[in-house]
This record gives sequence, structure tokens and C-alpha cells, in this order.
Amino acid sequence: MTRLALLSVLATAALPAAEHKLRVSPETLAWGHYWAGAKPVLSVKSGDVVEVQTVSGNPANLERAGLPADQLAPELLKLYSSVPDEARGPGGHLLTGPIAIEGAQPGDVLEVRIREIRLDVPYAYNSMGRNGFLADVFKQGTTKIIPLDRQRMLARFAPGIDLPLKPFFGSMGVAPPESAGKINSAPPGIHAGNLDNKELVAGTTLYIPVHVPGALFEVGDGHAGMGNGEVDITALETSLTGVFQFVVRKDMHLKWPRAETPTHYITMGLDPDLTQAARLAALETIDFLESEKKLSREEAYMLTSVAVDLEITQLVDGTKGVHAMIPKSIFASAK
Repeated sequence: MTRLALLSVLATAALPAAEHKLRVSPETLAWGHYWAGAKPVLSVKSGDVVEVQTVSGNPANLERAGLPADQLAPELLKLYSSVPDEARGPGGHLLTGPIAIEGAQPGDVLEVRIREIRLDVPYAYNSMGRNGFLADVFKQGTTKIIPLDRQRMLARFAPGIDLPLKPFFGSMGVAPPESAGKINSAPPGIHAGNLDNKELVAGTTLYIPVHVPGALFEVGDGHAGMGNGEVDITALETSLTGVFQFVVRKDMHLKWPRAETPTHYITMGLDPDLTQAARLAALETIDFLESEKKLSREEAYMLTSVAVDLEITQLVDGTKGVHAMIPKSIFASAK
């Protein structure tokens, strides 16, 4: 068993209670950006567990689409009424944070163990945006309210169409290098951010390269579910609360984010060009197999071809995403 797999087993053996709770408010909101210059709203130690509340949606748009006003979270209403325009942007995501993790330094890796994700409201919404994959075909701005059955974990999309819920956060990331300045929350990158990877549900772990002291983790863009590609630019958008454990890894050094589920290792490729994103995901897979599974580079390339699935993560965030699913089951005989 590799060190990475052993750590995953140990991580799921016990689920520590949250030691910190971070509620969303005008004071704890990063509206549409990741930034090395942001002041942390919470500082924690490596190994600490934090419960983080997030919200999603524009209240006026949601009411216009038919959402009853009494279903709007008070926190969401307060953000739109209290946060001045100059504090918003350059992107649109409502991110809670940043959280500083003591001891995290550039060159380290922040291990983010996703312990729990809770659906906070009884609805999701989907909107056709101007940057949708088929924006030349469909008129932007149409929003659909989708009721959520949180007991049965189903979304009532339409009569006879029920969608299973798999809640995850579209955006989880750290501050980019200081030289990047305040970056738009929409495109993902070496800081992770708006990965929109539906595999990152409760029970999975995300590994993010650290670029500034403290890492400065932010989270938001809650999704109740999504189809790979996210073609109209939104998923089942909703408000979520997550429970995370943060571990500073001095023994890991990554160029790009990676992840691990109970059944798969995940490498990622991110680039404005989809072909280049796929190329990067394949090269990251080969690097992983070479370093973690001790294959020759040629064997790693071959194994990627015969056993690894490259999937389109999303097509619509400016920077496109491809992720590679490496099944753990193929390594069972090596235990």
C-alpha cells in the first residue's frame, strides 16, 4: 500500500468533530476572487477540522425565477444588501474565507479532507449563462428553480425526471502566487479554485499546491449535482455547509491539484485549450504512476492508455478541465 493510500485509510478511520465553525457573512466573504493579499478570517493548525457555511445565488434572480421569498437564506440577503460594489469581483462566486493554516509555506501541499457536505436549502437552480458552451444557440439568462427532496436525496427536475443528489463544492482553492494579483474566481488553475469536479464529494481528499504562507483556503459554489462538462455553465447550484480537515504536507510537492476518492486517484489538466488540458491530465497521470507506483515512464504511458479514463470536467470556465480517473482496484495484487 502506498503512503497516499495508507493516509486515505487512516483519514477515514475516524471522523473528528469540527473544532471551528465559520459562518458566511460580509466579513467572511471573498466575492469572486482568490488573492494572496487577502486577510484571513480564521487561522487554524494543521490537522484542525472546520465547518464552513456557504451560500449561492442572486436573490433578485431567484425570486424572478419563481423561488418563494421565504426560502431565501438570511445570510444571502445580507450579502447582497451589505457588501459594496467595490468589494465584489472580479468574478461572481460567493466564497467563504480565506482560512489560514499555520505552517503552510510555498512549496508545501495542502491536504483537504472533505469530511461532510450538507444541503442547506430545499432548492437548487440552473441558469443558462453568456459563457455557456452553446451560448450561440441558447438565450442567456433563463433560470430554472429545481426543488430538492433532501430526505430521498433527489432533485425534482421535471415530472418523471428525478436526479440523484451528489453534493460537492465547485470551488475549493488557495491563494495564487502573489505575482498573480487578485484573480477571477471563474477559471481554475494551480491554486485549484473553480475545478467543478463532481468527484469531490464527502469522503474524498483534494491536494493543492501551496503558493503563499498560510495557503489561504476558500470554498463556495455549492452544487447538489452536475453533469460532466457543465455545458450551460451552471450545475444544480445550491447552498452547502462543508466540514473539512486541513493537513499541511511537507512531504508532498505538486505542480497541479490532485485528488483521491475511496476507489480512484485523480489527476487533473487545466488549460484554455481542451486538447492541452487532456495532454496535461495524461502527463500528470504518468508522473503519478512513475513516482507513486514505481513504473517506468513507458509503462506508465501504456497503463494510462489501457486502464485510465480521461473525462471532461467542464467546458465553460475559460480554463477547461480534464480529469483522469485511475482505479485503485488495478493495484490490488501489489498489496
